[in-house]
Amino acid sequence: MSNQSSKAGSVLEAHKLSKQVSSPEGTLTILSDVSFSIAAGESVAVVGPSGAGKSTLLALLAGLDLPSTGHVVLNGSNLSTLSEDGRASLRAESVGFVFQSFHLVPSLNALENVMLPLELAGQPNARTAAREIIEKVGLGERWSHYPSQLSGGEKQRVAIARAFATEPAVLFADEPTGNLDSRTGANIMELMFELNRDSSTTLVLVTHDQVLAERCDRILSLDVGKLVSDTRAAA
Repeated sequence: MSNQSSKAGSVLEAHKLSKQVSSPEGTLTILSDVSFSIAAGESVAVVGPSGAGKSTLLALLAGLDLPSTGHVVLNGSNLSTLSEDGRASLRAESVGFVFQSFHLVPSLNALENVMLPLELAGQPNARTAAREIIEKVGLGERWSHYPSQLSGGEKQRVAIARAFATEPAVLFADEPTGNLDSRTGANIMELMFELNRDSSTTLVLVTHDQVLAERCDRILSLDVGKLVSDTRAAA
């Protein structure tokens, strides 16, 4: 079983990940020989200039894409050995996502958006659990509103509530404050760190914001597809 290769206590491992894609100019290397291990409950920022490979790395870690070489172990499972369906079901069980552009379902109200992953996971008390987390993110009065009736900050709160609803082992956040003004963004990140502390979720955050990155336990820096540094935050 793939658990054998897992390091004790690690929830996410990248083993010599490389990603190449074909282009008219020939083969482009987006990631090259990236390896690291993330412990359960850690918060990790992935930083680097545009084009460094950050979003590609996130997609590989979440099993949304497969590496050209190397492999990812997520919650004890080697993603390269799973079928597409197998990866999808592992994501449903173990992973939450928060994106820059919210990705809410426009025809569902805030509560229904949060209920969605719970219902897909077959949780019997989806409505009650969703109401609880909607309250926790400060939208108790807005649960019946549709995305078009919510501000950017409120939409991101709904997205965060939805991501945390299933109590995932790992939460991936890709520039979660990218579409928000700085004050709203700061409030949103406060909320994410608070929920991260309250649950034992591991947070992997792609960000351009150095202040935000420094609030994480660790910072992984990418440049032209290579992992150039892996630093721990000062205690």
